This record gives sequence, structure tokens and C-alpha cells, in this order.
Amino acid sequence: MKKAIAVLFVLVLRLSAQEIWPVPDWSTGTPESQGLDSAPLAALTEKLAEGEYGEAHSLLVVRHGVLVWEKYFRTGHPDSLHTLQSVSKSVTSAMIGIAIARGDITGVETPILDYFPGYEPKNLDERKRSIRLRHILTMRSGNDYHERGPGSPHYLLNETPTGWDTFYLDRPMIRKPGEHFQYDSGGVILMSAILQRATGLHADRYADTYLFPALGISKTRWFRNREGHPHTGGGLFLTSRDMARFGLLYLRDGRWNGGQLVPEQWVRDSFTEQVDLRPFDRPPDTGYGYLWWIMKPDPAGAGGYPVFAAKGYMGQFIFVIPEYDMVVVTTAGSMDEHMGDACHYLYTDVLEAVR
Repeated sequence: MKKAIAVLFVLVLRLSAQEIWPVPDWSTGTPESQGLDSAPLAALTEKLAEGEYGEAHSLLVVRHGVLVWEKYFRTGHPDSLHTLQSVSKSVTSAMIGIAIARGDITGVETPILDYFPGYEPKNLDERKRSIRLRHILTMRSGNDYHERGPGSPHYLLNETPTGWDTFYLDRPMIRKPGEHFQYDSGGVILMSAILQRATGLHADRYADTYLFPALGISKTRWFRNREGHPHTGGGLFLTSRDMARFGLLYLRDGRWNGGQLVPEQWVRDSFTEQVDLRPFDRPPDTGYGYLWWIMKPDPAGAGGYPVFAAKGYMGQFIFVIPEYDMVVVTTAGSMDEHMGDACHYLYTDVLEAVR
């Protein structure tokens, strides 16, 4: 009941109150000032500091645009650039949405081979010819690309200094595009080449032109190959505070400080269940959008309000929680069974703070 009342309060607040933006920097306050109980957050912080959830590096909570909790552990620091791993994919999705809105890319139904005229990939068949951007965005390309350990295509690509685009395009097909979900960083890395061919700008330059400056993000780093292609599947580094900025952008439907930065419809499509993950039995995930994970609603909430997540290896997460007007960021260096713990303590500890 308390959380149902909180939902109504949030909806009224978002409609009636002036939105707070981290311009130029975050407004800060106590959890209680924004309708949260600090006790569960303090208890979680102690667990993180003691290593109960692996090697945590940071925990940030934003509510109503106010940074109400910011803790760092071990090597974590407010000014440190941290690997995002596959959280980078959600940033890449934003760039594709912007590129489509600007007319740089025609749309999600564009065949990917249209961006490589004159190149005839190996193992070419009708299935490969029919791969479209939406298949890449939803991990359903049908390409024989997987990430299951040493020797996998992903492992080999990461060890390859050039030709990431042709490496992916040359892979054989195993399914018709759109038929089956298989986690596939290679297709997302290919989007770096697609952006470069469509706009003349590598993905890092594109972000530095059309995304990051508007968000107030000036400190970044990318892993690139020798050709200058950024690793758009997992090669971005940001500070935890700037990860929270990106989460707030999506919480507010692509708007930023009076302007529409990412198209609202793109955010909605990204947060729409393009793929049903329930048959895969991987709770708390229930679906997949445009390079965003869709997770179950808070069981103690009003119901029907999913949690959305950008997820990265070793424990990097941006959680967007519209039901409570919240963004939660975690970074970590866990190389074991703890790397996914944040998906569970989000519900048991962080959301427990909502009054």
C-alpha cells in the first residue's frame, strides 16, 4: 500500500513539479528529502563494503532528479572512468535512435548489407541478405556469433586488431533473422562501422557530437581497434555520475533540460518487449528491447511497471525505474557468481527504501 501511494505521488510530482536536471552538476539531498528511507540503503552499503556482493566499486541512487546516495568502494572514485562493458550497448542504441531521427540512417528496417556496397561477405545467402538493423538491436540476427568462452567468435573478434566489420559479416548463418534470441555483441560492434559509413563519423565522434555534450559528459574513453572503430558492444568508459546522467535521459523519455535529445518514440521502442525472454527462464529478466533489458516489476509495487536495465559484465548496471522516478547505478569488478547480484539486491534492498 505504501508503495502504491508512492507511485501516485511520483506521477503527480512528475506532472506538476519543475524537473530537476544535473546542469551543470547533480543536485544532492538526503534519501528522506525525496521520499526514501536511508536505513535499507545504509545496510546495503555495509554489505557492499564487506564484499558480500562481490567486488563492488560504486552505488548511486537518483530520485526525482536528485542524487540522494553515492558510495564508492575499493578502486571506485567519483572522478574515475569505469568500464561499462555491455552497458555500452544501450549507449549505442541511443546513437542509432539519434541517427535515424537526423536522417543519417533510414530506419530499423534497413538491411545491414546496404551499408557495405561492393562487399560480398562469405557464406552469403538469403538469410544474411535479410538481416536488418532491428535484428541487431534485438539480438536476433541469426548469425553464428556467440560469446561462450575462449575460442568463441566474440573472444576471437576481441583479439583481432582490424576488420571487426568483415569478421562479423563473414560469419555463417544458423537461423533466419528474427527467429531466435542469441546474445550477440558482434552485431552491436558492427554498428560502429555502420555509423561511420552512414555519417563519416566513428561512433565515438558521433557521441561526442550529438549525445554527450548535451548531457554534460566530457570525460570518456573507448577501446578501439587499429582502424579507429570504437568497440560499441562493450568498450566505453564513463564515470558513475555520468552513467546516472544517461539513465536519467531515458527515465525522462529522451528529454534533457528542455530539449528532446533522443526521440521519445525511440525510448519507448527500446523499453518495449521486442523479445519475450520468459521461455529462457532467466529471472528477473522478462524481455528485451532495443539493446535494453526489461525486468520484472517490483513485487511490492503497484504492478505493471517494469524495471529497465543496461547491463554489463562484471557488475555494471544502469537501472531505470519509472514507477518510482528513480535511476540506480552500480559498477563493480566481480569475475564470479556475484557479477549479477545487483539485479537481485535492487529489489531486496534498494527498492525496499521506497516509502
